[in-house]
Amino acid sequence: MSTLTKEAVAGRSLLVRKLHVARKELKLEDADYRALLQRVVKKNSSSDCSIGQLHDVLAEMKRLGFRAKKPAGKPHVRKVYALWGDMAPMLRTGGTREALRAYVQRMTGVSAPEFLDEPSARKVIEGLKAWQKRLEGAA
Repeated sequence: MSTLTKEAVAGRSLLVRKLHVARKELKLEDADYRALLQRVVKKNSSSDCSIGQLHDVLAEMKRLGFRAKKPAGKPHVRKVYALWGDMAPMLRTGGTREALRAYVQRMTGVSAPEFLDEPSARKVIEGLKAWQKRLEGAA
């Protein structure tokens, strides 16, 4: 067997997870799922499939009605809001959205957290963490 790179292993495991999500969404029983695998790639388990075969099975599941859901929002933006929410009771402003926007503007020049790219969000997140430590130390 050939040695797979880390990226290939991660991609393969992502495909297997997608298959299992599709299986749940399509409400396939174990026997039906295995029958689908057998029909499409002549295998009984996704662990026996190549990456190409996993793509074929996923394509068939999409043909049967599976629609992948988009991830909910940007995780780095959610993290900014979560940190801000944790800090809100300790802030003079009470943690208003306007105050957060002003902070983000000062830190990055971007007008709102929703418009941050990941590196800028990381800068804001680290700044909020340091600010939170200072607030907790003063309390």
